[in-house]
Parts: sequence; structure tokens; C-alpha cells
Amino acid sequence: MIKTNSVRGHVALMVGHCAGMVDLVALPVWVGTLISRYGLDPQQAGLLATLFLAGAVVASLILAPRFHKLHGRTVASMGFAASALAFFSVSMVSDFASMAALHAVAGLAAGSALSVTHGTIARSERPHRMFAIVGMALGVFAIVFLGATPPLIAATSGPVLFIVFAGVMLVAALVSLAAFPVADAASTGQTAASLASRLPAAVWFGIVGIGCMGLVQAMTFSFLERVGSDRGFGLAAITGVLVALGVVNLFPAGLAALLEKRLAARTVMLVGPVLQALLVVVIMNSPAFAPYAAAASFFAAVMIFTHTFAFGLLARLDLSGRALAATPAMLMIGAAIGPILGGTLVKMTGYGSIGIAALVIAAIAVFCFSRIPSNTSASRQGALA
Repeated sequence: MIKTNSVRGHVALMVGHCAGMVDLVALPVWVGTLISRYGLDPQQAGLLATLFLAGAVVASLILAPRFHKLHGRTVASMGFAASALAFFSVSMVSDFASMAALHAVAGLAAGSALSVTHGTIARSERPHRMFAIVGMALGVFAIVFLGATPPLIAATSGPVLFIVFAGVMLVAALVSLAAFPVADAASTGQTAASLASRLPAAVWFGIVGIGCMGLVQAMTFSFLERVGSDRGFGLAAITGVLVALGVVNLFPAGLAALLEKRLAARTVMLVGPVLQALLVVVIMNSPAFAPYAAAASFFAAVMIFTHTFAFGLLARLDLSGRALAATPAMLMIGAAIGPILGGTLVKMTGYGSIGIAALVIAAIAVFCFSRIPSNTSASRQGALA
């Protein structure tokens, strides 16, 4: 039996997190490729990304309540394998209907695998630290992906993007089959009562708040490359920004691990949405390259840092792991709306409207996070939703 705290278990969870969260890294290239290489308008391109994310949400909502009954290795390996097949099929078609259906299938499959991955992380001995570790792995993956994929697409063709996606999912499937760990129940005091209990109300507020941040993340990230391109910054400069973003993303998860005992999770969660929205305003309104590049480079880091603290806090609020098995749904229900909402706003009123929307959504997130008590023990014993 492979344990979550083993080297093999760490590797499997890191690879699974990177593959399942590929949207967090790839959305600018993804939407940009659909527009520039397939000739889709922003709304259509956003819709395809939304279908992938919506599929992941549906899978997560179905599987998360049943997490404690699932065989993690089977679900993860089969889910990633099915997603690989779906993405490879996308590379072979060009009509919108087929691409739409395959994006949805890929999302359903990847979301299933990601649900058991995050549920297993939540049931590890130190979920905050484990989520920070997989977050650092995502930062390394981002550097490689964002540095290599845009030039590769420019030198070849749009379908190459989906072949790359298929390759990422296939690697995750093989690693999951070989090394996916068993969730640790004893270290969190797992009991039959905790599995049957309803989730504390504070958990639901946390879920909505994270969903709001995921919405802002996807809405902005989907058009990060496009807004720079439309302002004439050039492919080389924008690729440099994406690589810088990947480099910066190496640090927030590790920093969150180091500061686990020094910063209050609730405070981080209250500040995170505000900072995220302010960066969006700069990205979407700056006519000059330097402010755009600086804000874009740190944009994803805010989400990674904040979500690491949120993950650890929610793991303490819900000992069963069910809530965090729904992490794909938390992130992607907002992220699923993000590309299509962003595309619609850009199409109707321009890039600046994304900044306004981000400020409104941030206010909702701050309200939700403010409803989470600082004392997690008290909140577990309080009102239930």
C-alpha cells in the first residue's frame, strides 16, 4: 500500500495536480490558440474552455460526496487516460460541435481524477504542507509549458496544443496507475460519524469564496495573452511574460508552507481577492507594457498563495475530506463561467470591463471569507449547513 507521505505518493499527487489543474497554467495559450489558429471569436473560444471546466465541475460534484468509497488509483488512472484520449481526438477535428463535445468529455474525465487527487491530499497528515508541495510542482510545470508551448504552436499548428494536453494527461495516467497513494484516515481522526455528518456552514462560505476567486482567475487568465497581443506587445514579449509568470509561480506555495504558522489563514483569505482584483484592473487597462507585464507576472501567484491557506483551513473544518475532494468544483465552477463571461464582456464592451467585473466579484469573495470564524474548532461545532 502506497502512503500519502511516501516519495511515490508525493510524486503521484504532484503529477495528478499538475495535469488536473492544467487550465490554471494553460488558459492564455488555450484561448489564444483557439482564436488565432482556429479563427474562433473570443466568445466561442471562451465557450470551449468553459465546457472543459464545466465537465470537471460536474465530475467533482458527483464524486466528492462519495470520495471515501472510491478507489483512488483506479479513478485517477482511468480519468486521466480518458482525458488524454479526448484531447488527442480534439487535435484530429476542426468543426466546432465536435471540439465542444470532446472538450466536455476531457473535462469530465480530468475532473474525476482531480477530485480523488485533492481528496487524498486533504486526508494526508499535513494537508496545508502537501497542497503547498503540489503547488510548487505546478509552478515548475508552468515554466516548462508556458516557455515551450507558444513557440511550438507558432512553428507548427494549433492542433499541437491538444497533442501536448493529451501527452500531459497520459503521463498522469501512467504515474497514477503506478504510484497513486491511499488516503490516510487515521492521521485526521477519521470516524464513521465524521463521514456521515453535514458540512459546517463555514465550509460552504469558503467554497463560494474560492469559487469567486476561480472565476476572476479564469476570466482574466483566458485573455491575458490576447489583451497583450491586441495592444501590440509582440509574441516574444508576451511569451517572456508567461515564462516570468511561471517562474514567479514557483514561490507562492512554498512561501505559504513556510508561513503556515505565522499568518492567519482567514486574514490571507480576506486580502487575497482584493489584491487579485487590483492586478486585473492593471492588466486589462494598462496601455504600456511594463505595468501589464508586472501585474501579469504576479497574477496567478496570488491565487496559489491564497488557495493554499484556504485548503489547509477547510481541511481543518471538514475532517472527512469530502469538501476538498470537491476542490475542482470550487475552482472550476467559477473558472467554467470565466472564459465565456470574459469573452462576452470583451466582445461587447472591451477588455476594461473585465477589471470592473473582477472588483465586484472580489467584494463577494471577501464577504464569504469574512463569514469563516478564526477558531476552526468552534466552527466545526457550530451551525451546520
